[in-house]
Amino acid sequence: MRVFTRIVERRSFTAAAKDLDLPRSSVTDAVKQLESRLGVRLLQRTTRHVSPTLDGEAYFQRCLRLLADFEEAEAAFAGTSPKGVLRVDVQGQLARRFLFPALPAFLAQHPGITLQISEGDRLVDLVREGIDCVLRVGEPQDSEMVARRVARLAQLTLAAPPYLARHGSPVSIESLGDHRMVGFRSTLTGGLLPLEFMTGGVRSEVMLPAPVSVSGAESLVAACRLGLGLIQVPRYHVEEDLLRGTLVSVLSEIPPPTMSVSLLYPRSRQLSQRVRVFLDWVSAEFAKHRGKNGVEVD
Repeated sequence: MRVFTRIVERRSFTAAAKDLDLPRSSVTDAVKQLESRLGVRLLQRTTRHVSPTLDGEAYFQRCLRLLADFEEAEAAFAGTSPKGVLRVDVQGQLARRFLFPALPAFLAQHPGITLQISEGDRLVDLVREGIDCVLRVGEPQDSEMVARRVARLAQLTLAAPPYLARHGSPVSIESLGDHRMVGFRSTLTGGLLPLEFMTGGVRSEVMLPAPVSVSGAESLVAACRLGLGLIQVPRYHVEEDLLRGTLVSVLSEIPPPTMSVSLLYPRSRQLSQRVRVFLDWVSAEFAKHRGKNGVEVD
């Protein structure tokens, strides 16, 4: 049952075999035996693609429910601890700041879990890529994912002192006409994201000329330090710059909207015990930072 569900999720015999640490031949034989026993064809196979038949999709959904019930029953017995490989994808700077310092304690508490961590801001297909959950900033858009918000991050509008010496310090949205921004490109659309400001509970967007644009948070801050334009980033990201004076907060009366931090996992996949404990741990770690450096927790 686990073999079959993994093949459907990954759309690949080879990927499923690798995930389950089984020979590919064993995975192929398991499906053949299952189809023979049930008397129906469960999977459509081509040289490049595997997909469930109508019967296969119905069986897959039933398997998900049964596996979820099985894991819940196992977890109900005293002494049962989560185990297995947990694959997560994180926004690197965020994870290094809030999660990595506590990783040794998490792994000591759950020695049966092996963590595989990938890093990036891109959109990932959790099911196809075999990832259990992702940590992301911004408002979730994918209705196929369950989103669990763990924090909201206060943001600042920032500039370097040399930039302000050349362009002056803006005092309102209207005064931004002669200013520049460091462009940040959306990983979803590839387009530049505007600066955003909250005025009396109303969000305003401002697009300024961008002599340079980037697609990474570290590059965004680095370009701002060089005096290339205004940026907006979470406060925690620039703590040291604010202390050293290499960056200065501007337009503090009309701050950017807060940025959501969420854990996302597939709606179609049973939530294993190891994923549950990881979700709870991440929520608890962010809660420890409540009220510090612009971190808000519901």
